[in-house]
Amino acid sequence: MPFDHVRQWLLSARDAINAAMAAPDFYWQLGLIVACGLAAWASRAMFRARFDAGSMAMGWPGPLRRVVRALIHSAPIAVFAALLLALSGVSRAVGTTGAVDLPFVAARLALAWLVMRLAMNALRGQVTVALVSVLAWSVALLSIAGQLQAAGAALDSVAIVLGDLRLTPLLLIKLVVLLALALWLSKLVSQFLESRITRSDDLTPSMQVLLIKLTHVVLMVVAVALVLSAVGINLSALAIFSGAVGVGIGLGLQKIVSNFISGIILLVDKSVKPGDLVSVGDSTGRISAMNTRYISIAAGDGRDILIPNEDLVTQKVVNWTYSDTNALVKVKFGAAYDADPRRVCQLAIDVATGVERVSKTKPPGCLLAEFGESGMQFGLTFWVTDPGGMDAARSEVLMALWEAFKREDIKMPYPVREVRMAAPPAADLPASGSQ
Repeated sequence: MPFDHVRQWLLSARDAINAAMAAPDFYWQLGLIVACGLAAWASRAMFRARFDAGSMAMGWPGPLRRVVRALIHSAPIAVFAALLLALSGVSRAVGTTGAVDLPFVAARLALAWLVMRLAMNALRGQVTVALVSVLAWSVALLSIAGQLQAAGAALDSVAIVLGDLRLTPLLLIKLVVLLALALWLSKLVSQFLESRITRSDDLTPSMQVLLIKLTHVVLMVVAVALVLSAVGINLSALAIFSGAVGVGIGLGLQKIVSNFISGIILLVDKSVKPGDLVSVGDSTGRISAMNTRYISIAAGDGRDILIPNEDLVTQKVVNWTYSDTNALVKVKFGAAYDADPRRVCQLAIDVATGVERVSKTKPPGCLLAEFGESGMQFGLTFWVTDPGGMDAARSEVLMALWEAFKREDIKMPYPVREVRMAAPPAADLPASGSQ
C-alpha cells in the first residue's frame, strides 16, 4: 500500500535523524552552522549600507526594480548558503565529514528559502509564489532524503511517444519551469530595453513602438528555442504541429494574424503614431498606445477606445496631425443688415487674433458668406496649433466676438415675423342696432 511505504520512509528518516544526533560530530557541525548564520546576519548591514536598491534601479522597469530589491534583501541568505557549501566542501576535502553532512543539508534548505524569498519579492500572484515555493521545498527535501534521483526516474518512466518526441512527466515539469523562468527573464530584459528605447530622442514615436514590439517577439522566440533545446526537444520533432498551426490560422486566427501584420504595417509606414489626433468612423481622440492587436484612443472623456489595427489599414482614417499639427477652425456667425460688413469682418479678425489659442503665424480670415433671410452671414477661419483644442478655441472666439458686438453696438440677426390682421368686409358686420 502507498501509505505503508510512506510510513516506512518516515520511520527510517526518524531513525536516521536519531543516529545523526547521537554521532559525536553532530554538535560541532551544528555549532559551525550557527556561526555561519551569525556571519550572514552580520553581513546584512554591510549590504544595505553599500547597496541602495532605490538608487541602483532608478529609472528601471518595475519588475526589474523588485528583483534588485529582492536580491539585496535576500543577500544574507545567499551568504549563509555559500558559507555552508564552502564548509561542506572543506569537510569533504579533509575527510572530517561524519555520518551526515549537516552543513550540506542546511545549505539545501537555505537555497530553498532563498528561492522562496526571491519569488515572494519578485513575482506577482499568490498562486505563482505558492507553486514556486512548493517546488523549491520539494526538491530540497527530496535531495536531503536522497530520493531526488529516484523521484526523477519514476517521473521519467511514464512516457507518451509522438513520432520522435517522447513526452514524460519529468520532461513536462522541466519544460514548464524553464519556460516560465525564460519568459519571465525575457520580459524583464524587454522592459529594460523598452525604458532605454523610449528615452531615446533620435527615434520617432512610431519607430520606438516598432523596435519595442520586435524586441518582445525576438526575445520570446529566443527564450522558447533555448528552453526546448535545454530540455532535449529537437525542434524538427515539432514539425508535426506546423500543419495544425497552419490549419488553425486558416480557420480561426485570420483576424489575429491580420491585426498583427496590420500593426507592423502601421508602424513601418508611419501613417499613425502615438500622440496623433485621429478620427476613425465616429471615434475621435489621441492615440495613447499602439499594441500588437489594436490601438488605444483616448477620447478625452475618460474612455479608451480600442480599435483593431486592421480597421486603420482598410478604412478611412482622418489624421489631424499627420503632416502638420496646425488645424483650421471655421466659425459661422451673422450680423444685422444695419451693420457695415467690412467693419464686421475686420472686427472678427481682430477678435480672433487676440485669442491666445489662435496661431499667430497664420492670420485669421473673414468673408461675407451670404445675405440671409434675417441678416448677413459671415465665415471666420483661424488656425490653432493643437487640434485637440479646436472646440475650446472656437468657444473663446465666439464669446470674444459677442463681447465685441456688444461694445460696438452691432446687433445679431434674429428672425422677425410681422402679423397683419385684415378687417372683415362690411357685409359681414352686424347691422347697427340689430339684436
